[in-house]
Amino acid sequence: MNEPYVTLVGNVVSEVRRATTEAGVPVASFRFGSSTRRYDRAQGAWIDVDPIYVTVSCWRTMAENVTSSLGKGDPLVVHGRLRHRRYDREDGGTAYSLEIDAVALGHDLARGTGVFRRTPRRVETAGGSDVAGELAAGLAEEEPAIASWEATEDAPLTPAASAA
Repeated sequence: MNEPYVTLVGNVVSEVRRATTEAGVPVASFRFGSSTRRYDRAQGAWIDVDPIYVTVSCWRTMAENVTSSLGKGDPLVVHGRLRHRRYDREDGGTAYSLEIDAVALGHDLARGTGVFRRTPRRVETAGGSDVAGELAAGLAEEEPAIASWEATEDAPLTPAASAA
């Protein structure tokens, strides 16, 4: 059976909760709200129509990034697998919830600006070292920062001469 993927635009409506599974996998979740906005002429104001609330779950590196990047009220675009869950309530009734396992998400740049900071990939080896982190550190020492590069007519993008 095909899994349905959805993309929603809305806002974070709860604090981000972070946990770790028994296997040591980080997971973060938060409530997300989305609704259609319509102008009500009788009230002379914009109103939310048919709001939908879902729980968004993020795993592994995305969970770590979400925990340090999102806050309640942030405007987001969320894309992921839609899940419809059924569970039994304490009062004996049945309840349903909509959940999204996020594949991608980000701040809604139609409603604000943002600055992207790439997180280094971590690759643990049998000896416990972080190979990618070591490589990135070595490259950072050898390669000049992009801000110190300059363009000329002869060479469109080259490292700037150092003042050493």
